[in-house]
Amino acid sequence: MKYLNGKHILLGVSGGIAAYKSAELVRLLRLSGADVRVIMTKAATEFITPLTLQALSGNPVHTDLLDSAAEAAMGHIELARWADALLVAPATANFLARLAGGRADDLLAAVCLACDAPVAVAPAMNRAMWEKPATAENLATLQSRNIGILGPAEGSQACGETGPGRMLEAAALADGLSAVFQTGVLAGRQVLVTAGPTREAIDPVRFLSNHSSGRMGFAVAAAAVEAGASVTLVSGPVSLDTPAGVQRIDVESAADMHAAVMQAATSADIFISVAAVADYRPATVAEQKLKKGVAEVSLDLVRNPDILAAVAALRDAPFTAGFAAETESVENNAQHKRRAKGIDMIAANKVGDGLGFDSEENALHVFWEAGEQRLPVTGKRKLARQLVDLIATQFQHSHHQGKVLKFNAKDSA
Repeated sequence: MKYLNGKHILLGVSGGIAAYKSAELVRLLRLSGADVRVIMTKAATEFITPLTLQALSGNPVHTDLLDSAAEAAMGHIELARWADALLVAPATANFLARLAGGRADDLLAAVCLACDAPVAVAPAMNRAMWEKPATAENLATLQSRNIGILGPAEGSQACGETGPGRMLEAAALADGLSAVFQTGVLAGRQVLVTAGPTREAIDPVRFLSNHSSGRMGFAVAAAAVEAGASVTLVSGPVSLDTPAGVQRIDVESAADMHAAVMQAATSADIFISVAAVADYRPATVAEQKLKKGVAEVSLDLVRNPDILAAVAALRDAPFTAGFAAETESVENNAQHKRRAKGIDMIAANKVGDGLGFDSEENALHVFWEAGEQRLPVTGKRKLARQLVDLIATQFQHSHHQGKVLKFNAKDSA
Protein backbone atom coordinates (compact mmCIF):
# COMPACT_ATOMS: atom_id res chain seq x y z
CA MET A 1 0.00 0.00 0.00
CA LYS A 2 3.04 2.28 -0.06
CA TYR A 3 2.08 3.88 -3.38
CA LEU A 4 -1.19 5.26 -1.99
CA ASN A 5 0.37 8.00 0.10
CA GLY A 6 -0.84 11.40 -1.08
CA LYS A 7 -3.11 9.92 -3.75
CA HIS A 8 -6.66 11.09 -4.44
CA ILE A 9 -8.79 7.95 -4.31
CA LEU A 10 -12.41 7.98 -5.38
CA LEU A 11 -14.33 5.02 -3.96
CA GLY A 12 -17.63 4.03 -5.55
CA VAL A 13 -20.03 1.88 -3.53
CA SER A 14 -22.88 0.10 -5.31
CA GLY A 15 -25.82 -1.71 -3.73
CA GLY A 16 -24.69 -5.10 -2.46
CA ILE A 17 -24.36 -6.69 0.96
CA ALA A 18 -20.56 -6.44 0.62
CA ALA A 19 -20.93 -2.67 1.03
CA TYR A 20 -20.21 -3.17 4.73
CA LYS A 21 -16.59 -3.92 3.76
CA SER A 22 -16.27 -0.47 2.24
CA ALA A 23 -15.99 1.06 5.69
CA GLU A 24 -12.84 -0.94 6.45
CA LEU A 25 -11.49 -0.17 2.98
CA VAL A 26 -11.88 3.58 3.54
CA ARG A 27 -10.11 3.22 6.88
CA LEU A 28 -7.15 1.38 5.34
CA LEU A 29 -6.85 3.83 2.46
CA ARG A 30 -6.72 6.72 4.92
CA LEU A 31 -4.10 4.91 7.02
CA SER A 32 -2.03 4.52 3.84
CA GLY A 33 -2.02 8.31 3.43
CA ALA A 34 -4.66 8.56 0.70
CA ASP A 35 -7.26 11.31 0.48
CA VAL A 36 -10.57 9.47 -0.01
CA ARG A 37 -13.90 10.65 -1.37
CA VAL A 38 -16.89 8.35 -1.62
CA ILE A 39 -19.74 8.09 -4.15
CA MET A 40 -22.69 5.87 -3.24
CA THR A 41 -25.54 4.64 -5.40
CA LYS A 42 -29.04 4.94 -4.00
CA ALA A 43 -29.12 1.18 -3.42
CA ALA A 44 -25.82 1.30 -1.52
CA THR A 45 -27.34 3.62 1.07
CA GLU A 46 -29.76 0.81 1.98
CA PHE A 47 -26.82 -1.32 3.15
CA ILE A 48 -24.53 1.25 4.83
CA THR A 49 -25.19 4.86 5.72
CA PRO A 50 -23.43 7.77 4.03
CA LEU A 51 -22.72 9.15 7.51
CA THR A 52 -20.51 6.14 8.30
CA LEU A 53 -18.37 6.62 5.22
CA GLN A 54 -18.30 10.39 5.70
CA ALA A 55 -16.95 9.95 9.23
CA LEU A 56 -14.28 7.49 8.07
CA SER A 57 -13.22 9.41 4.96
CA GLY A 58 -13.35 12.88 6.49
CA ASN A 59 -15.15 14.13 3.37
CA PRO A 60 -18.81 14.55 2.39
CA VAL A 61 -20.30 11.51 0.65
CA HIS A 62 -21.72 12.11 -2.84
CA THR A 63 -24.98 10.40 -3.81
CA ASP A 64 -26.99 12.48 -6.28
CA LEU A 65 -26.25 13.15 -9.93
CA LEU A 66 -28.71 16.04 -10.10
CA ASP A 67 -27.55 17.87 -6.99
CA SER A 68 -28.23 21.48 -8.00
CA ALA A 69 -25.47 22.90 -5.77
CA ALA A 70 -22.82 20.51 -7.08
CA GLU A 71 -23.96 20.50 -10.69
CA ALA A 72 -23.75 24.27 -10.88
CA ALA A 73 -19.99 23.61 -10.97
CA MET A 74 -20.38 20.33 -12.95
CA GLY A 75 -19.77 18.30 -9.81
CA HIS A 76 -19.45 14.90 -11.49
CA ILE A 77 -16.75 16.26 -13.81
CA GLU A 78 -14.89 17.84 -10.89
CA LEU A 79 -14.90 14.52 -9.02
CA ALA A 80 -13.59 12.72 -12.10
CA ARG A 81 -10.80 15.28 -12.51
CA TRP A 82 -9.91 15.14 -8.83
CA ALA A 83 -9.29 11.38 -8.77
CA ASP A 84 -5.88 9.77 -9.19
CA ALA A 85 -7.73 6.44 -9.29
CA LEU A 86 -11.33 5.26 -9.02
CA LEU A 87 -12.33 1.95 -7.42
CA VAL A 88 -15.89 0.62 -7.33
CA ALA A 89 -16.18 -1.78 -4.38
CA PRO A 90 -18.50 -3.55 -4.28
CA ALA A 91 -19.33 -3.64 -7.98
CA THR A 92 -22.57 -5.59 -8.34
CA ALA A 93 -23.58 -7.55 -11.42
CA ASN A 94 -26.05 -4.78 -12.24
CA PHE A 95 -23.42 -2.06 -11.94
CA LEU A 96 -20.94 -4.01 -14.10
CA ALA A 97 -23.62 -4.34 -16.78
CA ARG A 98 -24.40 -0.63 -16.65
CA LEU A 99 -20.70 0.27 -16.78
CA ALA A 100 -20.12 -2.04 -19.75
CA GLY A 101 -23.08 -0.43 -21.48
CA GLY A 102 -21.65 3.06 -21.03
CA ARG A 103 -24.59 4.22 -18.93
CA ALA A 104 -24.43 7.55 -17.08
CA ASP A 105 -27.80 7.60 -15.36
CA ASP A 106 -26.56 8.02 -11.81
CA LEU A 107 -23.62 9.86 -10.24
CA LEU A 108 -21.29 6.87 -9.92
CA ALA A 109 -21.82 5.69 -13.50
CA ALA A 110 -21.41 9.24 -14.82
CA VAL A 111 -18.13 9.74 -12.93
CA CYS A 112 -16.80 6.39 -14.19
CA LEU A 113 -17.56 7.47 -17.74
CA ALA A 114 -15.96 10.90 -17.29
CA CYS A 115 -12.85 9.71 -15.42
CA ASP A 116 -9.50 9.71 -17.24
CA ALA A 117 -7.68 8.24 -14.22
CA PRO A 118 -7.27 4.47 -13.79
CA VAL A 119 -10.58 2.76 -12.98
CA ALA A 120 -10.95 -0.61 -11.24
CA VAL A 121 -13.89 -2.66 -10.03
CA ALA A 122 -14.21 -5.23 -7.23
CA PRO A 123 -17.01 -7.63 -8.27
CA ALA A 124 -19.35 -8.89 -5.55
CA MET A 125 -22.37 -11.11 -6.25
CA ASN A 126 -23.93 -14.53 -5.81
CA ARG A 127 -21.86 -17.33 -7.34
CA ALA A 128 -24.59 -18.16 -9.89
CA MET A 129 -24.69 -14.54 -11.09
CA TRP A 130 -20.89 -14.54 -11.34
CA GLU A 131 -20.91 -17.70 -13.49
CA LYS A 132 -23.49 -16.45 -16.02
CA PRO A 133 -22.21 -15.73 -19.58
CA ALA A 134 -23.66 -12.21 -19.43
CA THR A 135 -21.42 -11.34 -16.48
CA ALA A 136 -18.37 -12.84 -18.18
CA GLU A 137 -19.11 -10.85 -21.35
CA ASN A 138 -19.49 -7.63 -19.37
CA LEU A 139 -16.17 -8.23 -17.60
CA ALA A 140 -14.43 -8.96 -20.91
CA THR A 141 -15.80 -5.69 -22.28
CA LEU A 142 -14.51 -3.77 -19.25
CA GLN A 143 -11.09 -5.40 -19.45
CA SER A 144 -10.86 -4.47 -23.13
CA ARG A 145 -11.33 -0.85 -22.02
CA ASN A 146 -8.43 -1.11 -19.54
CA ILE A 147 -10.66 -1.24 -16.47
CA GLY A 148 -8.98 -3.28 -13.76
CA ILE A 149 -10.77 -6.27 -12.22
CA LEU A 150 -9.87 -6.95 -8.58
CA GLY A 151 -11.21 -10.35 -7.54
CA PRO A 152 -13.53 -11.84 -6.73
CA ALA A 153 -12.59 -14.39 -4.11
CA GLU A 154 -14.24 -17.72 -3.34
CA GLY A 155 -15.94 -18.54 -0.07
CA SER A 156 -19.14 -18.48 1.89
CA GLN A 157 -21.70 -15.89 0.77
CA ALA A 158 -24.49 -14.03 2.52
CA CYS A 159 -27.08 -16.09 0.62
CA GLY A 160 -25.74 -19.24 2.30
CA GLU A 161 -24.02 -20.61 -0.79
CA THR A 162 -20.29 -21.11 -1.32
CA GLY A 163 -18.27 -20.28 -4.43
CA PRO A 164 -16.79 -17.47 -6.51
CA GLY A 165 -18.24 -13.97 -6.29
CA ARG A 166 -17.24 -12.92 -2.80
CA MET A 167 -15.67 -9.44 -2.74
CA LEU A 168 -11.97 -9.33 -1.84
CA GLU A 169 -11.14 -8.22 1.68
CA ALA A 170 -10.24 -4.57 2.25
CA ALA A 171 -6.48 -5.17 2.64
CA ALA A 172 -6.31 -7.06 -0.67
CA LEU A 173 -8.24 -4.30 -2.43
CA ALA A 174 -5.93 -1.63 -1.01
CA ASP A 175 -2.91 -3.59 -2.23
CA GLY A 176 -4.49 -4.02 -5.66
CA LEU A 177 -5.23 -0.32 -5.88
CA SER A 178 -1.67 0.51 -4.87
CA ALA A 179 -0.39 -1.68 -7.69
CA VAL A 180 -2.29 0.49 -10.19
CA PHE A 181 0.36 3.16 -9.68
CA GLN A 182 3.30 0.78 -10.30
CA THR A 183 3.66 0.93 -14.06
CA GLY A 184 7.19 -0.46 -14.34
CA VAL A 185 7.79 1.50 -17.56
CA LEU A 186 11.15 2.74 -16.24
CA ALA A 187 12.17 -0.39 -14.35
CA GLY A 188 15.94 -0.59 -13.91
CA ARG A 189 16.54 2.98 -15.14
CA GLN A 190 18.38 5.78 -13.35
CA VAL A 191 16.43 9.04 -13.43
CA LEU A 192 17.79 12.42 -12.37
CA VAL A 193 15.28 15.21 -11.59
CA THR A 194 15.74 18.84 -10.56
CA ALA A 195 13.08 20.82 -8.71
CA GLY A 196 12.34 24.15 -7.06
CA PRO A 197 13.98 27.55 -7.36
CA THR A 198 17.57 28.58 -6.79
CA ARG A 199 18.66 31.47 -4.58
CA GLU A 200 21.39 33.80 -5.77
CA ALA A 201 22.91 35.69 -2.85
CA ILE A 202 23.12 39.52 -2.85
CA ASP A 203 24.41 39.78 0.70
CA PRO A 204 24.20 37.52 3.79
CA VAL A 205 20.42 38.13 4.17
CA ARG A 206 19.11 38.92 0.67
CA PHE A 207 18.89 36.90 -2.53
CA LEU A 208 17.39 36.78 -6.01
CA SER A 209 14.89 33.97 -6.63
CA ASN A 210 11.51 33.13 -8.20
CA HIS A 211 8.07 31.78 -7.29
CA SER A 212 8.73 28.09 -7.93
CA SER A 213 7.26 25.89 -5.18
CA GLY A 214 8.98 22.68 -6.32
CA ARG A 215 5.67 20.78 -6.41
CA MET A 216 5.91 19.76 -10.05
CA GLY A 217 9.48 18.51 -9.76
CA PHE A 218 8.70 16.53 -6.62
CA ALA A 219 5.63 15.05 -8.33
CA VAL A 220 7.79 14.02 -11.32
CA ALA A 221 10.31 12.37 -8.99
CA ALA A 222 7.53 10.44 -7.22
CA ALA A 223 6.02 9.38 -10.56
CA ALA A 224 9.41 8.11 -11.76
CA VAL A 225 9.70 5.95 -8.63
CA GLU A 226 6.23 4.53 -9.31
CA ALA A 227 7.43 3.78 -12.84
CA GLY A 228 10.18 1.59 -11.35
CA ALA A 229 13.19 3.93 -11.68
CA SER A 230 15.94 4.68 -9.20
CA VAL A 231 15.52 8.42 -8.69
CA THR A 232 17.87 11.17 -7.58
CA LEU A 233 16.25 14.54 -6.90
CA VAL A 234 18.37 17.70 -6.80
CA SER A 235 16.23 20.34 -5.12
CA GLY A 236 16.52 24.02 -4.48
CA PRO A 237 15.16 25.46 -1.20
CA VAL A 238 11.53 24.30 -0.81
CA SER A 239 9.24 23.24 2.04
CA LEU A 240 8.26 19.81 0.73
CA ASP A 241 8.69 16.28 2.08
CA THR A 242 10.94 13.95 0.11
CA PRO A 243 8.88 11.43 -1.91
CA ALA A 244 9.24 7.84 -0.76
CA GLY A 245 12.07 6.00 -2.48
CA VAL A 246 13.81 9.16 -3.72
CA GLN A 247 17.42 10.10 -2.99
CA ARG A 248 17.42 13.84 -2.36
CA ILE A 249 20.29 16.33 -2.68
CA ASP A 250 19.56 19.84 -1.38
CA VAL A 251 21.26 22.83 -2.99
CA GLU A 252 20.95 26.61 -2.76
CA SER A 253 22.33 28.36 -5.82
CA ALA A 254 22.43 27.64 -9.54
CA ALA A 255 26.15 26.92 -9.26
CA ASP A 256 25.44 24.39 -6.49
CA MET A 257 22.76 22.73 -8.61
CA HIS A 258 25.04 22.66 -11.66
CA ALA A 259 27.78 20.90 -9.70
CA ALA A 260 25.38 18.33 -8.20
CA VAL A 261 23.67 17.61 -11.51
CA MET A 262 26.86 17.24 -13.54
CA GLN A 263 28.19 14.73 -11.03
CA ALA A 264 24.97 12.68 -11.01
CA ALA A 265 24.29 12.93 -14.76
CA THR A 266 27.11 10.60 -15.73
CA SER A 267 25.15 7.62 -14.39
CA ALA A 268 21.65 8.77 -15.39
CA ASP A 269 19.59 7.27 -18.20
CA ILE A 270 17.11 10.15 -18.12
CA PHE A 271 17.46 13.75 -16.93
CA ILE A 272 14.27 15.73 -16.26
CA SER A 273 15.02 19.38 -15.56
CA VAL A 274 11.97 20.81 -13.77
CA ALA A 275 13.77 23.35 -11.56
CA ALA A 276 13.32 27.07 -12.19
CA VAL A 277 17.00 27.91 -12.22
CA ALA A 278 17.92 31.60 -11.98
CA ASP A 279 19.40 32.78 -15.28
CA TYR A 280 21.58 35.40 -13.57
CA ARG A 281 23.38 35.97 -10.28
CA PRO A 282 25.04 39.05 -8.76
CA ALA A 283 28.63 39.45 -9.98
CA THR A 284 29.75 40.06 -6.40
CA VAL A 285 28.20 39.15 -3.06
CA ALA A 286 28.49 41.72 -0.27
CA GLU A 287 30.19 40.34 2.82
CA GLN A 288 27.97 42.40 5.11
CA LYS A 289 24.30 43.32 4.92
CA LEU A 290 23.71 46.25 2.56
CA LYS A 291 22.31 49.30 4.36
CA LYS A 292 19.62 51.71 3.22
CA GLY A 293 21.91 54.70 3.38
CA VAL A 294 21.83 55.43 -0.35
CA ALA A 295 18.85 56.31 -2.54
CA GLU A 296 19.63 53.80 -5.28
CA VAL A 297 21.46 50.49 -5.48
CA SER A 298 22.45 48.79 -8.71
CA LEU A 299 23.45 45.17 -9.19
CA ASP A 300 25.79 43.84 -11.84
CA LEU A 301 24.51 40.45 -12.96
CA VAL A 302 26.33 37.62 -14.71
CA ARG A 303 24.86 34.55 -16.39
CA ASN A 304 24.55 31.29 -14.50
CA PRO A 305 25.59 28.03 -16.18
CA ASP A 306 22.91 26.46 -18.38
CA ILE A 307 22.45 23.14 -16.60
CA LEU A 308 20.09 21.55 -19.11
CA ALA A 309 22.26 22.43 -22.13
CA ALA A 310 25.37 21.23 -20.29
CA VAL A 311 23.86 17.81 -19.63
CA ALA A 312 22.60 17.52 -23.21
CA ALA A 313 26.12 18.28 -24.47
CA LEU A 314 27.76 15.41 -22.54
CA ARG A 315 29.47 12.77 -24.68
CA ASP A 316 27.13 10.01 -23.45
CA ALA A 317 24.24 12.28 -22.56
CA PRO A 318 21.12 10.86 -20.94
CA PHE A 319 17.71 11.39 -22.52
CA THR A 320 17.06 15.04 -21.60
CA ALA A 321 13.68 16.63 -20.92
CA GLY A 322 13.25 20.23 -19.87
CA PHE A 323 10.50 22.63 -18.86
CA ALA A 324 9.60 26.00 -20.32
CA ALA A 325 7.46 28.34 -18.24
CA GLU A 326 6.24 31.03 -20.62
CA THR A 327 3.96 34.05 -20.45
CA GLU A 328 3.49 34.40 -24.22
CA SER A 329 4.13 32.58 -27.52
CA VAL A 330 4.35 29.32 -25.59
CA GLU A 331 4.80 26.96 -28.54
CA ASN A 332 7.33 29.07 -30.43
CA ASN A 333 9.41 29.84 -27.35
CA ALA A 334 9.39 26.22 -26.21
CA GLN A 335 10.41 24.84 -29.58
CA HIS A 336 13.20 27.41 -29.87
CA LYS A 337 14.44 26.45 -26.41
CA ARG A 338 14.37 22.72 -27.26
CA ARG A 339 16.43 23.20 -30.41
CA ALA A 340 18.83 25.74 -28.93
CA LYS A 341 19.69 23.52 -25.99
CA GLY A 342 19.85 20.34 -28.04
CA ILE A 343 17.46 18.42 -25.77
CA ASP A 344 15.16 15.52 -26.58
CA MET A 345 11.90 16.84 -25.15
CA ILE A 346 10.41 19.98 -23.62
CA ALA A 347 7.26 20.44 -21.55
CA ALA A 348 5.85 23.94 -21.90
CA ASN A 349 3.28 25.65 -19.73
CA LYS A 350 1.80 29.11 -19.64
CA VAL A 351 2.29 30.81 -16.29
CA GLY A 352 -0.71 32.63 -14.83
CA ASP A 353 -4.49 32.18 -14.57
CA GLY A 354 -4.04 29.96 -11.54
CA LEU A 355 -1.58 27.57 -13.22
CA GLY A 356 2.16 27.01 -12.96
CA PHE A 357 4.13 28.39 -10.03
CA ASP A 358 2.77 27.81 -6.52
CA SER A 359 -0.39 26.12 -7.82
CA GLU A 360 -1.81 22.64 -7.25
CA GLU A 361 -2.72 22.33 -10.93
CA ASN A 362 -0.96 22.70 -14.25
CA ALA A 363 -1.27 21.90 -17.95
CA LEU A 364 1.54 21.03 -20.36
CA HIS A 365 2.20 21.08 -24.09
CA VAL A 366 5.00 18.60 -24.71
CA PHE A 367 7.22 18.71 -27.79
CA TRP A 368 9.85 16.38 -29.20
CA GLU A 369 11.51 16.15 -32.60
CA ALA A 370 8.85 14.01 -34.24
CA GLY A 371 5.71 15.10 -32.46
CA GLU A 372 3.83 16.81 -29.69
CA GLN A 373 1.10 16.13 -27.16
CA ARG A 374 -1.11 18.27 -24.95
CA LEU A 375 -1.66 17.24 -21.33
CA PRO A 376 -4.77 19.13 -20.15
CA VAL A 377 -5.29 20.86 -16.80
CA THR A 378 -5.17 18.50 -13.85
CA GLY A 379 -3.43 18.10 -10.49
CA LYS A 380 0.35 18.10 -10.62
CA ARG A 381 0.66 14.53 -9.31
CA LYS A 382 -1.56 13.14 -12.05
CA LEU A 383 0.09 15.37 -14.64
CA ALA A 384 3.52 14.14 -13.54
CA ARG A 385 2.49 10.51 -14.08
CA GLN A 386 1.22 11.35 -17.57
CA LEU A 387 4.46 13.15 -18.38
CA VAL A 388 6.65 10.32 -17.06
CA ASP A 389 4.71 7.82 -19.19
CA LEU A 390 5.29 10.03 -22.23
CA ILE A 391 8.99 10.41 -21.43
CA ALA A 392 9.30 6.63 -20.98
CA THR A 393 7.72 6.05 -24.39
CA GLN A 394 10.03 8.50 -26.14
CA PHE A 395 13.06 7.23 -24.21
CA GLN A 396 12.34 3.64 -25.27
CA HIS A 397 11.92 4.80 -28.87
CA SER A 398 15.17 6.77 -28.88
CA HIS A 399 17.00 3.99 -27.04
CA HIS A 400 15.85 1.46 -29.64
CA GLN A 401 16.81 3.80 -32.47
CA GLY A 402 20.22 4.25 -30.90
CA LYS A 403 20.73 0.49 -30.71
CA VAL A 404 19.73 0.08 -34.36
CA LEU A 405 22.11 2.81 -35.48
CA LYS A 406 24.99 1.34 -33.48
CA PHE A 407 24.27 -2.14 -34.81
CA ASN A 408 24.13 -0.91 -38.41
CA ALA A 409 27.37 1.03 -38.02
CA LYS A 410 29.11 -2.05 -36.63
CA ASP A 411 27.62 -4.31 -39.28
CA SER A 412 28.70 -2.00 -42.11
CA ALA A 413 32.24 -1.91 -40.75
